[in-house]
Amino acid sequence: MDRRTGVLARVPEAYYSEERQAIVETARAFAMKEVLPVANRLDPVQGEMPMGLRDIVTEELARAWMSVASLIARGNGIGAGFSEEKRREMLPKMARGECLGAFALSEPGAGSDVAAIRCRAELVGDQWVVNGQKMWCTFADGADFIILVARATPYDPEHRHAGIAQFLIEKERGTFPPGIAGTPMRKVGYHGWKTWELSFDNFRIPKENILLHAARSGSSEGFKRTAMALSVARIHTAARSVGLARGALEDSVAYAQTRVQFGRPIGDFQAIRFKLAWMATEVEAARALTYAAADDFDHGQRADVEASMAKLFASEMSEKVTSEGLQIHGGAGYTSEYPLERYWRDARLTKIFGPPAAHLRARLLRGLRGRPEDAPRARHDDRRGREPAPHEARDEHRRRSLQRAPDAGHALRATARLRARHRLGRDRSRDRGHRGERDRGAAP
Repeated sequence: MDRRTGVLARVPEAYYSEERQAIVETARAFAMKEVLPVANRLDPVQGEMPMGLRDIVTEELARAWMSVASLIARGNGIGAGFSEEKRREMLPKMARGECLGAFALSEPGAGSDVAAIRCRAELVGDQWVVNGQKMWCTFADGADFIILVARATPYDPEHRHAGIAQFLIEKERGTFPPGIAGTPMRKVGYHGWKTWELSFDNFRIPKENILLHAARSGSSEGFKRTAMALSVARIHTAARSVGLARGALEDSVAYAQTRVQFGRPIGDFQAIRFKLAWMATEVEAARALTYAAADDFDHGQRADVEASMAKLFASEMSEKVTSEGLQIHGGAGYTSEYPLERYWRDARLTKIFGPPAAHLRARLLRGLRGRPEDAPRARHDDRRGREPAPHEARDEHRRRSLQRAPDAGHALRATARLRARHRLGRDRSRDRGHRGERDRGAAP
């Protein structure tokens, strides 16, 4: 990393190759020359991104405009479950940027809880008939296809993970087919894309367009594959977060060298130097986590925990670093004359989607306890006839403890009363001692 600007001048040695270095340099030049001027012009007026802008690598593009970096997500991880014929037809077009997709997963009542999905696909003859709603579907209008996550079997509260499948919806770019209605959502940032609420009303999909072949009764394969795809998306979001923070760092270093107060550049003041040093350290740490998780996936390893760590750390880092960069710019940072406010708004989004930070912490705990994060939670009825796992034993102990003491609030209040009585008695004893000393002092 360039110590003066925070720019990643060279790919870290552990991941270095001449090809990767060339890609990074090309992406940086493209982002700064082509993307940043367009972002500065369109984002303040909430203009959509021109279709002529295409992706190279995420971090470099996010440094200029996160909306452009998200182009990679339009084809990221898509292709699993495609027939060989469909793969030969679509994947080369996706690689060239000629075919872009959208992912319809979230619903009004199902965000991080994928197993709560209610959107239903029912097989009628040789077609799947879809009814339900989807939320937060970015680029649904401009996409050439939509990957829809829906239930191919009725919802069963006892087996929530079963019957979830993915479907391929092929469509004309710029429109919605009959049976799908879309409403754009009003957002604080991420203005380069429109994000949609979708309503499905007896929408029909060809029978062969089911992906992953996971619709058989009792199968949770569709849920597992969806969860695995989300791990890849977390690495992608971590890289976007690093790019946003890097933009704030680079702009803050440059501003601190030119902004003069009290007769000298503000970068000469120790307070500003400390801020910049902390920002650079945070960016480098997040980049290291992100690269490590991506490298594990590239080598075919399961890296759910690493991906969650990278996304959690990088997204929280990005919000703090962009906020600090805005603070360094002072009042100027709170205007649209500088891109800091855009970095700041977009960084806040990375903490919310894919999934929120609190949910990631819970998933990390499950992974660290030895249970894969995408494994369905075992129910008490499913545990009979086998030795409980350590985490199951702890959960059972907690459940029984609560049964023995159903009114935990009563126990806490009783404990508080005992402590209050103890303090009151101690204070009264101390008062009696003080009075006795005063009496003895007054004696002749």
